[in-house]
Amino acid sequence: MSRVVLEGLSKRYGEAWAVRDVTLTIEQGELVVLLGPSGCGKTTILRMIAGLVEVTAGRIRLGARDITELPPYRRNTGLVFQGYALFPHLSVAENVAFGLEMRKLAPAEIRRRVADALRLVRLEGLEARLPRQLSGGQQQRVALARAMVIEPELLLLDEPLSNLDAKLREEVRVEIRQLQRTLGLTTLMVTHDQEEALTMADRLVVMAGGVVQQIGSQRDLYDRPRNRFVAGFVGRTNFFAGRLVAPGRFETEAGLALRVGADGEVPGARGVLALRPERVTITAAPPPVAANHAPGVVEFASYLGSIIEYYVRLASGELVRVHAPNTGAAGAPTFALGDRVHVAWAAEAGLVLADDQREESRP
Repeated sequence: MSRVVLEGLSKRYGEAWAVRDVTLTIEQGELVVLLGPSGCGKTTILRMIAGLVEVTAGRIRLGARDITELPPYRRNTGLVFQGYALFPHLSVAENVAFGLEMRKLAPAEIRRRVADALRLVRLEGLEARLPRQLSGGQQQRVALARAMVIEPELLLLDEPLSNLDAKLREEVRVEIRQLQRTLGLTTLMVTHDQEEALTMADRLVVMAGGVVQQIGSQRDLYDRPRNRFVAGFVGRTNFFAGRLVAPGRFETEAGLALRVGADGEVPGARGVLALRPERVTITAAPPPVAANHAPGVVEFASYLGSIIEYYVRLASGELVRVHAPNTGAAGAPTFALGDRVHVAWAAEAGLVLADDQREESRP
């Protein structure tokens, strides 16, 4: 496996930039996820690395080689497409062997490597089946085996789980992650699914409008988002528009005065206060001690298993989402539509951010 370096990678179609000035290093054996909404440029980056899309500007280095201008078959990358792209008329074994045959390996070596790859993805005994005779999860494993059997320096995964149902997607993503770690595969994966990204990645790259917004670990992006876009895309967040009126004091546009952690923000600047719903408590009576608390009325309640989600309309007119843990304890309070409640949170729970959903960032 090899280290991957993208240097100022850009792609333009006419006057429109699909990807702009992306600089990123993927260390050997690391799994990095490109995360963002549809049209943000993440798949274009993957296809430029694979050689399927021409680069407008920038360089791509794989190990010691500059592969920017190389054709796809000389890059030694394995690509798993969103729709698997299996040959319908070829058996499982023939699909997996295809890349090795194109490389003109000896038949005995091909048989050995195909058997090893199918054993890794737990498809022994299915060698003679056609793709239509397989489940979605099995087809996904065939595509993964076909990408890995050529022993690529870099594995590229383009929304590999999007065609699976929710339960199977959860199982297969764990299998892919375990396999990637076992083999030490340097891997770049594209997804728009936050849970998938948070579960699988060593590091995440959040993108919007073809530009990298932030690069970091799951904790970095969740607890220390760089701007409103990242805070809103990674997990659920309440936003209060307003301004920092003094160190540690934020005033919303509706006039709600809130205490916040003093993180060096400059008073006077407009921004948003980001507040995660699980960091808000909901009670029937005013809390005895709380940096921030406000009365409100429950407008929506939903039972989600491990949590109960409430939407509370504050007296100031602002709406706050609350995630209350479902402890199952006898007598634990629950609230219904129309109940008058109080919400509260610590000063450190809120984070003041720039209100800019297209802020460029540099890794």
